[in-house]
Amino acid sequence: MNQEKGKILIICGPTASGKSQLAVKCASLLNSEIISADAMDVYRGLDIGTAKPTEEEKCGIKHHLIDVVNADKTFSVGDYKEFARPIVDSLIKEGKIPVICGGTGFYVNSIIYDFSYGNSAANLATREKYMNMAKEQGKQAVFDILKAVDPETAETLHPNDLKRVVRALEIFESGTKKSDIKDEKIPVYDYAAYAIDYDREELYSRIDARVDKMIENGLIDEVRSLISCGITPKHQCMQGIGYKEIYSYLNGEQSLTDAVNTVKLNTKHYAKRQITFFKRLDGLIWLKPDNVDMLAKRIVKDL
Repeated sequence: MNQEKGKILIICGPTASGKSQLAVKCASLLNSEIISADAMDVYRGLDIGTAKPTEEEKCGIKHHLIDVVNADKTFSVGDYKEFARPIVDSLIKEGKIPVICGGTGFYVNSIIYDFSYGNSAANLATREKYMNMAKEQGKQAVFDILKAVDPETAETLHPNDLKRVVRALEIFESGTKKSDIKDEKIPVYDYAAYAIDYDREELYSRIDARVDKMIENGLIDEVRSLISCGITPKHQCMQGIGYKEIYSYLNGEQSLTDAVNTVKLNTKHYAKRQITFFKRLDGLIWLKPDNVDMLAKRIVKDL
């Protein structure tokens, strides 16, 4: 590895693949700390549906970027980069190898590469405007606006990919077009990246079991608590898988059985997208499932 850039370890991959446990084992062997790269872990009060590691599961390893903003706040990949980079640099200066752990690909990329992401923080007013337009006029109407103001970006997106379409419009309304942002894919750090490669059916079985455990552990009460604090589907955190579906159950829009099944289905779809995303990460090593101690020892030996 190139020592000049600073060395980091990335444990990534799809949800329910055992990333957190593996990262803890690696950080313990490396005498280091973990930086979460999960878009939902940043929110306070969202614990069960995000499968945040408990204090027991952390095994005394310091975890960063968990519970850093209130549930009513928006948080963008640009915000994440501003939080994460100084922590990474500080750990490297201490002679440690930071362990980045999470399944949000854009968060991982924001650490590895100097992407600007439009230099545009999240804009709740703009987001709400276009989300409301999508509800009233359909997703195609929002997409047509993007096509008119930034046709190059529109070419790379699907009209149904509302989240990214709206984000591109947020960037446009901040004063620049997303298509004008030319970022070079040159790593800022010397990284090694690993993911656990479960057979698809086994991964889906793990997802089903995890969702059942979330319900058993009190996800419904957690969503009730958020609602009692004024959190609604308009807030970014309530768009997370598990939260929006349980909200619809509590709102009388579907039965609990249907809501739980929808959580499982949406989580599986998300896992597929994560796998597709991380397959594009240069140098990512996919590990066959094994005893977590053995996997951690292998990774540390590689480093």
